[in-house]
Amino acid sequence: MSNLAQKQTPSDAASQTGKPLLLLVDDDTLITETLSFVLGQDFDVRVVASRPQAIALVRQMPSPPQLALVDLGLPPFPHRPEEGFRLVTELLAHSPEIKILILSGQNEDAHARHARALGAVDFIAKPCNPEDLKTHLLSALKIQSAELSEAAAVARVSGVSGDLGIIGNSAPIEKMRRQISQYANAPYPVLIEGESGSGKEIVATSLHRLSTHADAPFLALNCAAISPTLVEPTLFGYSKGAFTGAISAKSGYFEDAGEGALFLDEIGELPVDLQAKLLRVLENGEYQRVGETQTRKSSARVIAATNRDLRQEVRAGRFRADLYHRLSVFTIGVPPLRELGHDRMLLLEHFRAFYAAQGGSVLFQLDDEAMRQWGNYCFPGNVRELRNIVIRLSTKYAGQTVNLEQLEGELDIATPVEISDGLLFPQNLETLQELAKKQIQRQTDFSLDDTLRLWEQGYIEAALRLTHGNVSQAAKLLGVNRTTLYSRIEAAEKEQK
Repeated sequence: MSNLAQKQTPSDAASQTGKPLLLLVDDDTLITETLSFVLGQDFDVRVVASRPQAIALVRQMPSPPQLALVDLGLPPFPHRPEEGFRLVTELLAHSPEIKILILSGQNEDAHARHARALGAVDFIAKPCNPEDLKTHLLSALKIQSAELSEAAAVARVSGVSGDLGIIGNSAPIEKMRRQISQYANAPYPVLIEGESGSGKEIVATSLHRLSTHADAPFLALNCAAISPTLVEPTLFGYSKGAFTGAISAKSGYFEDAGEGALFLDEIGELPVDLQAKLLRVLENGEYQRVGETQTRKSSARVIAATNRDLRQEVRAGRFRADLYHRLSVFTIGVPPLRELGHDRMLLLEHFRAFYAAQGGSVLFQLDDEAMRQWGNYCFPGNVRELRNIVIRLSTKYAGQTVNLEQLEGELDIATPVEISDGLLFPQNLETLQELAKKQIQRQTDFSLDDTLRLWEQGYIEAALRLTHGNVSQAAKLLGVNRTTLYSRIEAAEKEQK
């Protein structure tokens, strides 16, 4: 989801069995066999044991699964929640429509909160009753169906009235609206930058719907969700016999888009060897199908999106500078929710009313303290996280007034954590002095420089993880200038060498 009250047009995720597709990711065969048997009556269950296997499978599917049930503690050994967290992010990058439920024996509040912030709709502790689990899955499926209906309705209205369906009246949102209107009919590429869940795909579809070519195709390719070996034939097409399995010639996205638009999501994941070929299309519209020498022409407009800082990728040699400059003729920055002030209240009202209406339930309310916390919370998962929080509150507290404790149970709020040397995050200077004194007394070879360097590296790495490597956004989280953060990262890398 995004800072917009709609979603991109979803893939048709029906399986050949007619049942909803459910991806089950767990390396415990007893659990997978049991759940496959119980859930198989209602779902088309596909089982894998690890994150790489899950990504490989969804890339092979003609359409993504509607549901995913993911264990946090995945291989390799020792099983740690980071692998499950990473899979949640990768699945949502593949298809924002997937509803992910976490099934985990690591029943810690911090893990549950973080998984939800990343975009999981719920966290279910092991062991669980299979029938209860089925109820959770069917509920998630119902919510997904309601969201897709809303997206289709907004798209129909937007196509007629030009209303983008964007909720919010903050200055960053108004600026984004103006940019979409200004760039919609320009023939040049547009680069959309923003964090995961902030609405890049909606900006892309809005650019197309407001253009004079709105009736032409709009095709989307997620560069992070497709095998690198398939990117070139998917984009450019291929001739018969070009590779094993090419039993007939096939056109690619550039050809199929005609005079419409081609949306390249997560463009930072595009393999380096294909970047030159994309550059050629952008410069003169020319390309060749795989296995052919005939030059073809494309009139499609390219819209690209990334949650990475491509300038940093250029400096690191992972992205071509000439391609970056060609893609960024126009740039639209999709603001993170933490910068939108009162818009988070408007989004709360919108989703609260929407899900209450869908479920036929009475609206929940937030008391004064909970409302203040809502206004202060940074929503690291952006509107996708906000929407999922509203879904859970609507389910748990329909018709009730939610207090601060109940709300904070749904938020990814950090609690004091123990560092390797036993030092706790201090709440004030006196606490810090006391803890520092204990550390100095215990550690005979104490080094202030080493300690401060460790803390700095920890905060930098944490910010980069929260922003998925986006240095500009990490700098904002840390309250430092972007160039300052670059310098500190480079200094740390030199020390490690």
